[in-house]
Amino acid sequence: MKKLICALLALCLTAGLLGGALAEDEKPSVVTAIYPQYDFARAIAGDRVSLKMLLKPGAEVHTYEPAPQDIMAIDGCDLFVYGGGESDQWAEGLLAATGHEDRRVLALMDCVPLLEEEGEDGEEAEYDEHVWTSPKNAMLIVQALCDALCDIDPAGEETYRANTAAYLEELTRLDEAFRAVVASGERDTIIFGDRFPLLYFAHEYGLNYLAAFPGCSTETEPSAATMTELIRGAAKIKAPLVLYLELSNGAIARAVAEQTGADTHVFYACHNLTQDDFEAGKTYLDFMWENVDTLREALGEKAD
Repeated sequence: MKKLICALLALCLTAGLLGGALAEDEKPSVVTAIYPQYDFARAIAGDRVSLKMLLKPGAEVHTYEPAPQDIMAIDGCDLFVYGGGESDQWAEGLLAATGHEDRRVLALMDCVPLLEEEGEDGEEAEYDEHVWTSPKNAMLIVQALCDALCDIDPAGEETYRANTAAYLEELTRLDEAFRAVVASGERDTIIFGDRFPLLYFAHEYGLNYLAAFPGCSTETEPSAATMTELIRGAAKIKAPLVLYLELSNGAIARAVAEQTGADTHVFYACHNLTQDDFEAGKTYLDFMWENVDTLREALGEKAD
């Protein structure tokens, strides 16, 4: 909070110096907190908007704190898109502090039906914030984002709606591919030697899972009981793969795999991406199609 206050002060001190710079840019300004929001906006708007992602490629999502230039970007934008969950508490205070009636705000968690995140017994239930991991949810988010873009830029509505229609077709193909893989799978359980921010994905496709940690837990070392459960679970279903998240070191997955004879493989939650992937222009669809192939290998195929 102290950093946020300092950043707000910096905003106030520099606003006069930079005032008018945004007015020179004729493109609507769209600021997104993290990668999935950025990529959805890029797919719908193309180069019609000035688009910025606050989280740096390769950075950890859950420790992000806005820098003064990030605050200024949010303060001056036409549309701000963020998740709306616990990881975005910084944004709630910031939006209140820099409130503008003409700035449009879209929270992804307002676009979809929410699921409660797993937690320890006795803890107050919280809603899982990783809503984009389900392609079905992505469709709802993309439509809401299209509507928001049309609001801030009515002249671009035809472009936004055409791009959205094409993107929804791609998401439909992706959804159908996941359903086909699950329907033909020998197994219905995935083993995750990592955190598990894929509750919406698993729920959408009727998958069971065993994971080292729920949601995006801050824990880094699983208990002996958890490791035993993962190893026994992987051995019981003869899991060919133990999965882990992008930007993870994969150590837990390797430890489980070594005890069961499985291989390990990344499964993308699309929180963030590496700098190389960002510069290469890799998209949500690219990562999720890789997940289709990974899931096919993890589940196997039913014998004829």
